[in-house]
Amino acid sequence: MRRRPRRVVHAVLPNDVDDPASPSGGNVYDRRLCAGLAALGWSVREHPVRGSWPSPRPADRAALARVLVAVPDGAVVLVDGLIASAVPEVLGSERHRLRLVALVHMPLGTEAERAALAAARAVVTTSRWTRDRLAVPVPVQVASPGVDPAPLASGSPAGDRLLCVAAVTRHKGHDRLVETLATVPDLRWRCLCVGPLDREPGFVAGLPRLDRVRYSGPLVGSRLAAAYADADLLVLPSRGETYGMVVTEALARGIPVLATAVGGVAEALGRAPDGSLPGMLVEPAGLAGALRCWLTDAGLRDQLRRSAQGRRKTLSGWTVTAQRVATVLAGVADPPGAGR
Repeated sequence: MRRRPRRVVHAVLPNDVDDPASPSGGNVYDRRLCAGLAALGWSVREHPVRGSWPSPRPADRAALARVLVAVPDGAVVLVDGLIASAVPEVLGSERHRLRLVALVHMPLGTEAERAALAAARAVVTTSRWTRDRLAVPVPVQVASPGVDPAPLASGSPAGDRLLCVAAVTRHKGHDRLVETLATVPDLRWRCLCVGPLDREPGFVAGLPRLDRVRYSGPLVGSRLAAAYADADLLVLPSRGETYGMVVTEALARGIPVLATAVGGVAEALGRAPDGSLPGMLVEPAGLAGALRCWLTDAGLRDQLRRSAQGRRKTLSGWTVTAQRVATVLAGVADPPGAGR
């Protein structure tokens, strides 16, 4: 009996996908997805492409074009949206020769993006929030990020160990975080900010310095896991999030979340089986009041911890994410009616 050959997908990724100095949710997603597809039997052929994505230079566009031209006719090609959304002319030139699928982490909302995605045969988004903001004439499937099981965080009685995991930028709201923490000088707390410090040096330099706020820079692997294990509350004061993978990373450890109610954060936060919210979603002006409630109300802390532990049991892993994307890729590789 002849074994069916492995399906092949060509994955076009940003060149920094494995750079430990530039951790991002998109890079983690891409890496875990490629591993998940391989585990499902796909042959994943990666093509990291250098460039200042999503604002490529002419040389970046030319380099991408050379990569795609070298891919065999009829191949399935999964293109990270950071690249795909910026190059409608490159994708358009290959739309009839290749079976293109775009993986959109963050919608840009530009005409170039709409034209680029229209050249794909399907689009995958990492959240329902993102899907609802795309207006494209091709099928769109949601494949939310997975999360690995993790040990339950012990939690301190006072709940005073705060954690923020995000690149230190205005978009991620670290100015809001510092302003919020400055409103509770009378209470006991300490805050660890984990994330790159070199994205916006001027912004970082202008942040007020508080004695109880520590900036560690990027952490990965066991060091990042240790930061989560030591935390009582994840604080995410972002101005925008398409999903918020750090939210589910915290919930996987039973850690409640205090976040601004933006983008897809509510989708990531979800609800516990009993319908309760495993954290607090607030408008920016409500951050200070919510933090004070957390630090002063032991009953609230207990309630949110129970809810977070309940939500922890409902989280899906990366295998589910890979299966959803694999279904899209298989549909593109073998469209209904093909061969009839």
